[in-house]
Amino acid sequence: MGDLIEQLRAGLPGEAVITDPDVTTSYGHDMAGFCPSGAPAVVVLPRTVEQVQHVMRTATALQVPVVPQGARTGLSGAANASDGCIVLSLTRMDRILEIDPVNRIAVVEPGVVNAVLSRAVGELGLCYPPDPSSWEQCTIGGNIGTGSGGLCCVKYGVTAEYVLGLEVVLADGRLLKTGRRTAKGVAGYDLTRLFVGSEGSLGIVVRAVLALKPAPPEQLALVAEFPSAAAACEAVCAIMAGGHAPSLLELMDGTTVRAVNKMARMGLPESTEALLLAAFDSHDPAADLAALGKVCTAAGATQVVPAEDTAESELLLQARRLALPALELVSTATMIDDVCVPRSALGAMLEGVAAIAAKFDLTIGVCAHAGDGNTHPVVCFDAGDPDESRRARESFDEIMALGLALGGTITGEHGVGVLKKEWLARELGPVGVELQRGVKQVFDPLGLLNPGKLF
Repeated sequence: MGDLIEQLRAGLPGEAVITDPDVTTSYGHDMAGFCPSGAPAVVVLPRTVEQVQHVMRTATALQVPVVPQGARTGLSGAANASDGCIVLSLTRMDRILEIDPVNRIAVVEPGVVNAVLSRAVGELGLCYPPDPSSWEQCTIGGNIGTGSGGLCCVKYGVTAEYVLGLEVVLADGRLLKTGRRTAKGVAGYDLTRLFVGSEGSLGIVVRAVLALKPAPPEQLALVAEFPSAAAACEAVCAIMAGGHAPSLLELMDGTTVRAVNKMARMGLPESTEALLLAAFDSHDPAADLAALGKVCTAAGATQVVPAEDTAESELLLQARRLALPALELVSTATMIDDVCVPRSALGAMLEGVAAIAAKFDLTIGVCAHAGDGNTHPVVCFDAGDPDESRRARESFDEIMALGLALGGTITGEHGVGVLKKEWLARELGPVGVELQRGVKQVFDPLGLLNPGKLF
């Protein structure tokens, strides 16, 4: 321990090395429940690439594990510390280094907060589309680590589609540059995509080249009420099959609607079994909403309410943003699942989750990025009740099994971390796990980077 701290301080400012247990303990875990975490030996907060390289060289020399962290808003335990590790917090590397309107790129450090980048490029008439629900707190480095998504994925895609190039400090301290600044390029293996979603297990991202889009027009939204989740999912399938291109297509089941009403008194229809929220940022959003409203009505919507302006649209969409906070108030604890299924299986997924809730006698609310089939079943339970906690964990696992059975994946945007290690192996199969372990061995032969995650 003494050698570790002494060698770290040899290449870092004094304030960048934290050993006070009361402080280091606060860096022990992210926002996921049911995930073990350990006590870090030290927390380091570098500000430069060279300082990160020094940390990794020290870790390699002393063979000490390193857990990289962003804002710790993750939901899979991917940022959880292990006993005796170095927690490498990148939040102080928070500079936007360049915004280039001609080439439509931004170059940023990993600690830049998503919302800060979005506002900065917005001032130049540009847009960085990925918008996780924690966008006011989460960092670009964390978004890259988990391959995060957001509400706009249905039209604009996920983080992986906007990362053009990276600078990565490897386990031994070497600096690797991947990708490009150009609009296209196919030179060699796509190592950039390999790092996106790798949860800090292959290297430390210290700089990213991100693609930008022209800022779209302001969006208009509508809300459609359905008597069943199946009818709402039928509407989703009809919308996508009909060639519509909403900028947002979200679903809340009846349990979630009632939780939001209780929390915020928004006056949402208590009798509904599903609300579908859609928005367009096209050149004629009112016409697009009218067409989509007809699709919803044909699928069985009992009421369709389009917004008349952007302020009213924002009010409608606020209900969706409150979904997770509202469900967190239902009981003392929640487990948030992240199962993505083919859109055509969305109805079966929601019906299956309702059956699982009944089987385990639990409240499970579902909100979903319906346009891309990414569901977030939220299991609500009393953490102080051992039996209920057991049922919550079993229901969580059954939801993942259901997703795989429907041709889906165990995680659409939250990552694997500690929470879903067993399920990653089931999804990939033995050959897939063997090859992924082989990739890990190439980049991190001593197994120092974020040990115990993914595999």
